[in-house]
Amino acid sequence: MGVVEALVGATVFDGETRRHGVAVLVTDGRIAAVLPEHAVPAGAVVTDLGGGLLTAGFIDAQVNGGGGVMLNDGPTADAMAAIARAHRPYGTTALLPTLITDTPAATAAAIAAAIEAAPTRPGVIGLHLEGPHLAPARRGAHVAELMRPLTEADADQLVAATEAIGVLMVTVAVEQAPPRLIRRLADGGVVVSLGHTDATYDDVVRAVDAGARGATHLFNAMSPLGHRAPGMAGAALDAGSLWCGLIADGHHVHPATLGIAIRGKRGPGRCFLVTDAMSTVGTEGTTFLLNGRTARRENGRLTLDDGTLAGADIDMAASVRLLVERVGVDADEALRMASAWPADYLGIAEMRGRIRAGLQADLVHLSDRLEVKATWIAGERDEA
Repeated sequence: MGVVEALVGATVFDGETRRHGVAVLVTDGRIAAVLPEHAVPAGAVVTDLGGGLLTAGFIDAQVNGGGGVMLNDGPTADAMAAIARAHRPYGTTALLPTLITDTPAATAAAIAAAIEAAPTRPGVIGLHLEGPHLAPARRGAHVAELMRPLTEADADQLVAATEAIGVLMVTVAVEQAPPRLIRRLADGGVVVSLGHTDATYDDVVRAVDAGARGATHLFNAMSPLGHRAPGMAGAALDAGSLWCGLIADGHHVHPATLGIAIRGKRGPGRCFLVTDAMSTVGTEGTTFLLNGRTARRENGRLTLDDGTLAGADIDMAASVRLLVERVGVDADEALRMASAWPADYLGIAEMRGRIRAGLQADLVHLSDRLEVKATWIAGERDEA
């Protein structure tokens, strides 16, 4: 066993309860124990955090870019690492770099980059392919001409890559991915999420029965909830096994609708936070390119020339604060939506998402106003 560090002086939210007067012991990149401060072993290096809240690091399943880098502009391991570095000051200690709909060559490059990056670049835990198997009718800011049906060859490629990548999440439209291929992906370890779809409620139910596990950015780019036609949005809230990503920037989904979804989601699946962040996070930039088209940043919104929202200009800590301050979500639940619930959804709860002995020491120290003061990835500290 290496050096033991004892983190003391902060309230600890372990993912279930807040604990006072306790120390989090970290050694060899993992949490060794959570115990009363008076029980810290002799010889431990004691770090006094001086108040605030210590909680599990945030996990973001949908990150297109950050720090001036867009994954689509050059899908490499270094690009993924740069994106992870850009989001770390905002509490994100694990993320899935996300490639939006692109060419087969770009998809293959992203898969190869994730295989290289996931075990070697801090904060990168896999890959999210948001497309190209999406519905042109619900394209959002994606390029419809690049969308196509999921094939047997595609499924074989994705399943073959899953083990090497770690976490592979793929967003598909129900119209473009038949149940037999969703089952093939799910059985092969791929996290299948439904999105950019005009599917009916019954279509979604069949996809869920086939193994679909999530809904990508609930309400956005999908058939809406209607009183006679529940659509994709209604099915996502009603299907207990389906987890729902939410963009909490105040632009993609109205705060009142966020609250309705969080209160109304049938369990055990939960609503969890994603940023859908673009390259602007962590920069002062006002424009960027998205599949060759210029997107503009203004007043917290990112839009193409036709007004279509082009991803989000928000980080995970700001998303947590929005839920608490504008939606009225309990702070502990907002923190779970940024850590414990995405860990459960992605199948990595035995490694991340809570403060518990044996888990990786991915942590975030927050002020009383939920602003990031420091983060740890595998026990390595970085000041915000």
